[in-house]
Amino acid sequence: MRKLEPPLLSPKFTEALLFTTELHARQRRKGSRVPYISHLLAVTALVLQDGGDETTVIAALLHDAVEDQGGMQTLAEIENRFGKKVAEIVLACSDTTETPKPPWRERKLAYLKHLETAPPEVLRVSLADKLHNARSILRDLHIQGEAIWDKFNGGKQGTLWYYRSLYEFFSARQLGFMAEELGRVLAEIEEITGEA
Repeated sequence: MRKLEPPLLSPKFTEALLFTTELHARQRRKGSRVPYISHLLAVTALVLQDGGDETTVIAALLHDAVEDQGGMQTLAEIENRFGKKVAEIVLACSDTTETPKPPWRERKLAYLKHLETAPPEVLRVSLADKLHNARSILRDLHIQGEAIWDKFNGGKQGTLWYYRSLYEFFSARQLGFMAEELGRVLAEIEEITGEA
């Protein structure tokens, strides 16, 4: 009789998926009608494909929960439900817990600085997040054109600066296929916008 392999993901992942879906149920992607959960699922899929363990995968699902859905109170609930390590990764992937948020460029500079000392699991989730965001920008550029930059706090120049800075950081760390793809997507965005 063949021995069955243990499941790759436990019921804890299912719980996190349901919790994430409830947290973000009324949220949409910026400037669109696309349910926000699509982003969270895409980031989670990238982390799974990159070999992330279940703790990191659950953190990928929840990576925007603190920033967008309740701040430190939500973080406490995440830690209670899914453990300290998941909560630490989620917090490390948040560019602020303050309301109202600090100025955009200040937050982005602080986040880039913070990445320099972040552990590998934080870098994996952050890179997956930024890669999916860049893919979404590229898709929207093809569909809507230059009007997409109006929905970004950093505008066209600030957003391109931020993603170029992220790519340079992740590329220097030799983080594999996701960093390489981020570079390809960014190059296409820059070519379309004439910023190459």
